[in-house]
Amino acid sequence: MAIETGNGLCEGQLSSVSSQQVGTCIDAHIHIDLYEAELREELLERAFTEGVAAVVAVSMHLESAIVNREIALRYAGRVHPAYGFHPEQPIPAAKELDELFEWIRLRHEAGESFAIGEVGLPYYTRTEVEQAEVDMFFDEKPYLQLLDRFAALAAELDRPLVLHAVYEDASKACDIMGRHGVRRAHFHWFKGDTEVIRRMAASGYMVSVTPDIAYEAEIQQLVRQYPIELLMVETDGPWPFEGIYAGQQTRPAMAVEAAKHIANVKQLPAEQVAEILLANTRRFYGII
Repeated sequence: MAIETGNGLCEGQLSSVSSQQVGTCIDAHIHIDLYEAELREELLERAFTEGVAAVVAVSMHLESAIVNREIALRYAGRVHPAYGFHPEQPIPAAKELDELFEWIRLRHEAGESFAIGEVGLPYYTRTEVEQAEVDMFFDEKPYLQLLDRFAALAAELDRPLVLHAVYEDASKACDIMGRHGVRRAHFHWFKGDTEVIRRMAASGYMVSVTPDIAYEAEIQQLVRQYPIELLMVETDGPWPFEGIYAGQQTRPAMAVEAAKHIANVKQLPAEQVAEILLANTRRFYGII
């Protein structure tokens, strides 16, 4: 498997960082750009003192990707960007999508380190429309076509692909990944049945777990089933959590706590699990 070096974006333009960041975990999925601009630096600096070695900053669209790239340039080696189009929003005009894909290609040609994401299928939007009392039709075809296009790009560029695909949508995503031979697929905050879980594990796809493992039986059962060598932790911040985290602002260090909950579910030493999850994420994203 070809792995990116992950130690910077543009040689000669980045701040100096150690080759091995100190920390016990990596937040494998967070929307840094969705936090208030004046809070981002404080959020990241605090994270790096609370056991977080790095974060993977996923994007919503081109404007989001541009912001995340700028943040990554300031935190070389500690903020690993991902560029894509979040599926839980209307599909934009073809010209806008073409601009996004061209921009991603330019980043690749420049030798920058990044993943592709967040991309996927609009499960929550689709089911909301289908369950509405008013008779409405949700056209999923454009979303399937767009995911197909992103999968083709990820395979061509050999980049990790960050996926938003849950329940029955996961099977559709697996079909698309297989069609294009995508080798590095990361299903974030995944939920699904036993059959698709087995399929994903057999394909070597990664799954990341949020702090909701503390109170969601469904996620606890997923962790029991999924191989630990294919697990990572995330926060999906600034999305808020419930249970013991109710009322708290989501921050990257909550991923450290998610790792401890995984250890409890797996009945393994917390330090051992943290080391495995950290190594998994470094390997998958090429973060050194």
